Amino acid sequence: MNTLRKKSIRVLIIDDHPILRRGLSLVINQEEDMTVCGEAENAQSAIRAIESRDPDIALVDISLKGINGIELIKMIRNQSTLPLLVLSRHSETIYAERAIRAGANGYIMKQEPTERVIDAIRKVMRGERYLSEPIAKYILDKRFDLSQKEPISLVEIFSDRELQVFQLIGQGLQPRQIANELNLSVKTIETYRSNIKQKLNLQSAADLIQYAIEWQRTENTE
Repeated sequence: MNTLRKKSIRVLIIDDHPILRRGLSLVINQEEDMTVCGEAENAQSAIRAIESRDPDIALVDISLKGINGIELIKMIRNQSTLPLLVLSRHSETIYAERAIRAGANGYIMKQEPTERVIDAIRKVMRGERYLSEPIAKYILDKRFDLSQKEPISLVEIFSDRELQVFQLIGQGLQPRQIANELNLSVKTIETYRSNIKQKLNLQSAADLIQYAIEWQRTENTE
């Protein structure tokens, strides 16, 4: 009788919500070929866990405190080829392409059924990309539509850091609070705010705040 067992896929979960990490761990650990080898709640603990836990794949949330998921993916890519699957509540049309450009191997919404998350992990582990059919078509159509003159989405005009600042403005944070959140100077945050206003053709700080709050409300209801 062959008692050899198939090697488990070692999964690292990077998310700042303990309840979600626990629930996802329970689902993954039920699979015969998978096991959760570690958890992390922010970028710093994620880097340490990658070094100490030796995962085969990491699930990365976008909305981490401090350094967000997009920036974390870039950090990981500078030192590792570890497969990375983004698992986020944020709209694919806003973040999937940014995540792929940063170095992620796939993107799946948290609202998807758990079996689809498992399928996504397996697909990435086979060396394939995982995207939903609509967003894969969206990216492909955009790439080859040479007649497209205007940004398809508002946030495509922002850099990754500008988008992060814009989000925090929409959450009601003041420049000093944003600076503390991102470990940047207030002067740097003001520069980002100025760039964002210019790109949106807004005249005042009040206009920017109102615009960002309305966008945040709309994005969270999608």
